[in-house]
Amino acid sequence: MENKKVISDLMKRYGTQILHLSYSYVRDRQIAEDLTQEIFVKCYEKLHTFKGNSSIETWLYRIAINHCKDYLKSWQFRKVTATGYISSLFTSNEAPAERKYLIKEEQTEIRDAVFHLPVKYREIIFLYYFKEYSQKEISEICKINLNTVKARMARGKELLKKYLTERGVLNGEGFETDKKSNA
Repeated sequence: MENKKVISDLMKRYGTQILHLSYSYVRDRQIAEDLTQEIFVKCYEKLHTFKGNSSIETWLYRIAINHCKDYLKSWQFRKVTATGYISSLFTSNEAPAERKYLIKEEQTEIRDAVFHLPVKYREIIFLYYFKEYSQKEISEICKINLNTVKARMARGKELLKKYLTERGVLNGEGFETDKKSNA
């Protein structure tokens, strides 16, 4: 009974985040919802293996990332055409009404650009900018070397800049992407 309570609490606390992470991989809301359910079932089944060497959140993200990557490698994914975007995925209700439209358009362009990145760059950018993990935390979550995280971050930002410049979102001078320290 205790495991059901723990999983229920995890679902309430991280369900939306795991859905967004899943969506960032598959770009289809229905599939992302299915994957999110599968991820929490897997967590329930594997809860006894959690050793406490990392935070429960890090453990949950690791399971989610692995599950999404497995899905992308699966036969089922190759036969499914991912369509549509979650329009309100990263929108904010805090902006004044006059600016809300412009902000939403900019967020949509950036979100679409992130979704066009290869998965290995997309997951780093997503975890860093949208989930605000440090590069060290991303290294732990993705189980890759910190220098690999830094290299993928730099390459991902280059690809984003190129993509956004080609679409006229940027004027070629670049944009400020460092929101916090790299550690």
